[in-house]
Amino acid sequence: MSFVRILVHVVWGTKYREPILVKDKREILFNHIRENAKSKSIHLLAIGGYEEHVHCLISLSSDQTIARTVQLLKGESSNWANKRKLFSVKLIWADDYFAASVSNRSVFQVRNYILHQERHHEKQLFDHEFNDFKGTHGFD
Repeated sequence: MSFVRILVHVVWGTKYREPILVKDKREILFNHIRENAKSKSIHLLAIGGYEEHVHCLISLSSDQTIARTVQLLKGESSNWANKRKLFSVKLIWADDYFAASVSNRSVFQVRNYILHQERHHEKQLFDHEFNDFKGTHGFD
């Protein structure tokens, strides 16, 4: 038996960063993403976000890739939301996403950060947050 624990913080946004993920509907979407992840054996440790983006903390298994996992979460969730007309406009995710590894020591901190996105974005815009992530993780 293989023992694998690869923790990844993933962030993706709506197309053109449209702020369509209104609070009450956003929670419905996040609950669905949790259930969908569970049904696909994706171990989702945390999910949160704000009006134009989603954060997930994922523990990948030995047969999962970041690209495929993100594709499964993004593609299915937009399809599900659009079939139900969950939002006032069609939900389209941006093609790009951010993914970075998370150490075991940082799990609690990253999880809390993800779960408190509303409070965080009262002080900082998503574009600034995304640029900070890119700089912190050496993507600049």
